[in-house]
Amino acid sequence: MDKLKEILLSEIPGFKETGLKFLNKEITKMEFKGVSGGFGAYAHRDGQSFMIRLRIPSGITSKEELKIIYDMAKKYNLDHIHLTTRQAIQFHGLSIEDICEVMEEGLKHNIYTRGAGGNYPRNVAMSPLSGVDPNEIFDVTPYAIAANNHFLQKIYTYKLPRKLKVAFSNNNLDEGHCTVHDLGFVACKKDNKDYFKVFLGGGLGRNPKLSLELDELVEPKDVLYHIEAMTNLFINEGNYENKSKARIRYMVEKLGEEGFLNEYKKYLKQAKEKGGLDVNPEPINYTKEGLETTIQDKRLFKQKQSGLYSVYFHPIGGQLSMKDFKVILDELDKIENPIIRLAMTEGIYFINLNGKEAESMLKATSKLGGETALEQSVSCIGVPICQMGLLESQKELNSIVDYFREHNFNSDILPRIHISGCGNSCGVHQIGEIGLTGKMKRVNDKSTGVFELHIGGNVGVGKAALGECYGDIEFSKVPEFLYEIALKIKDSNKDFCTWVKENNSELREIVTKFAV
Repeated sequence: MDKLKEILLSEIPGFKETGLKFLNKEITKMEFKGVSGGFGAYAHRDGQSFMIRLRIPSGITSKEELKIIYDMAKKYNLDHIHLTTRQAIQFHGLSIEDICEVMEEGLKHNIYTRGAGGNYPRNVAMSPLSGVDPNEIFDVTPYAIAANNHFLQKIYTYKLPRKLKVAFSNNNLDEGHCTVHDLGFVACKKDNKDYFKVFLGGGLGRNPKLSLELDELVEPKDVLYHIEAMTNLFINEGNYENKSKARIRYMVEKLGEEGFLNEYKKYLKQAKEKGGLDVNPEPINYTKEGLETTIQDKRLFKQKQSGLYSVYFHPIGGQLSMKDFKVILDELDKIENPIIRLAMTEGIYFINLNGKEAESMLKATSKLGGETALEQSVSCIGVPICQMGLLESQKELNSIVDYFREHNFNSDILPRIHISGCGNSCGVHQIGEIGLTGKMKRVNDKSTGVFELHIGGNVGVGKAALGECYGDIEFSKVPEFLYEIALKIKDSNKDFCTWVKENNSELREIVTKFAV
């Protein structure tokens, strides 16, 4: 990777020059975005400060890497870092000079930002507990790593119409969201042999689509041929003229499902004929001396390795304060060979802990983040930071959490809520059991911020669904609306999904009561 680093380092002065032109109003916000996104950087809404996204491959990190990230964040006096829905880390509120320093410092420690935004292959997503999940088919981690490396080694060369998203899941629950991705690989078995089911042409955001399933199983060693086939298909036949139609799902729309799959297979054949992309990774060893614990906790997960556990921590809205970050690092210093994985839920898993270590991590992180599913909700960064945002999604999430706490409602009744500040689905609201997306609407002849309510979204093989739109609720009334729903569900002694299915007319009546 030394040659790659040389190339990426050589690009930074040119990026800085572009940033200064933007600050001097010599180029527009959109012109700057067209360049900066490919470096993993974006201007804030104020046009003066910036965000940079650290590319954490499939959320796989380490104690040592987290310490480097902590030190970088401290250097720039950040209050917090942001954990994203694509297993990456964002720094906000930096100057253009700071952004360039972060790029350079990151490269010294194998932390990349190139291609973390813009028209590039994005961070490869993965089921965060792959390798330790008792219910997994097989460990997809080595294949996700191979895919990340494949993209990264030539990341500066891509000329895509728009972004390309690839994911891996270790079972049909699909925690990598393969069933709504441009390209996804879900682990399966046939005749006691490992295979992948392949999903293609899905995506969220405006005009969302579920993925198609390829009509054949794929040997794990062939995953890079499929990635190369999809990439080449996108490059050669994607829409470069109309950005709003420049995602792979619009190619499916244009060609039809059968036509798209036939075209994909043509490119797959070409990739295999060219050869050289077989993946035969060494399995990862997760074993260490275990120790059982008898405690029960919703954030504690028993691994398939005897006496080992994983602990989940979820900072509210993915906003990890520097104070809590330090608590976590101090605790990790007490653990023998911890493994750390960022989740697609804006949280973090501490993996391979023995029972005693797990108990200690749970205690150290208790009440620092979300304990209930509601408190572990997902939110994009939103206004006042995001250029594209329409509403304050982070503020809305905190208002919801505070409302429930003020009413002493501690029951784990509602599912995780997914909040996007606009229609771009950075909070993946369309696949949440409850999803909210911000928009502006004329109410009583006045422009008003409302959240469009979606119910029933899901991922998973055979159960993937996009949430149904139920109507618009003024942003200030959302906490009260959710609280009324929670009270109804609590009284019914049913789970959320069952209550919605059996009491849909009652749900719609409550929506109507709050709708605008």
